[in-house]
Amino acid sequence: MNPLLLEKLNAHPELLSDQADQQYTMTGVSWQAYEALLSDLGDDFPGLRVHYLDGTLEIAMPGRQHEVVKDNIGRLLGIYFEETRTRFYGLGSTTFKAEAKRRGAEPDVSFCIGTDKEFPDIAIEVVQTSGGVNKLEIYQGLSVVEIWFWQDDQFTVYRLQGERYEQRERSEFLPALDLSLLATYVMYPEPLDAVIEFRQALRNV
Repeated sequence: MNPLLLEKLNAHPELLSDQADQQYTMTGVSWQAYEALLSDLGDDFPGLRVHYLDGTLEIAMPGRQHEVVKDNIGRLLGIYFEETRTRFYGLGSTTFKAEAKRRGAEPDVSFCIGTDKEFPDIAIEVVQTSGGVNKLEIYQGLSVVEIWFWQDDQFTVYRLQGERYEQRERSEFLPALDLSLLATYVMYPEPLDAVIEFRQALRNV
């Protein structure tokens, strides 16, 4: 664990227990301790992702490839919004939380579509490791309508229906977006080439 992060965690001994594992998942964490940690971390760790689900805290420190993929997804979706004249609000990895639901999340990429809102319409998680807290359960408590997971070089989309998520072939916010096409350019080794060729592909549709 990053020494500075460990120092900050040590400042909150209620978060450190024998139940903490190597995935930085901790159980029995109060809402007050979660909020205190967020405040203490501040802007010192801009790449850190903190998720909270009813007493379980997950701290993730993304690696290089994770951040490359995250940036590629956000950049390419920005191109899509420009080319299709889709009004959007990029919320990035903003912390979204609801004390009443005991839920908190920091997605890798997130957007409001059409109008700005308290919570994003689309939250995107780049998955490169297994385990951890149930992200769908967190976002259900935050009433985020669409969750996209990027895993194994493809997107999986879930849409909130009532109180549960159902898998969808396409985004209902962006029904014309070909997710397989988008995935192709997310995996491009050269980000500039991906941007140029994705834009051209959209114009040729």
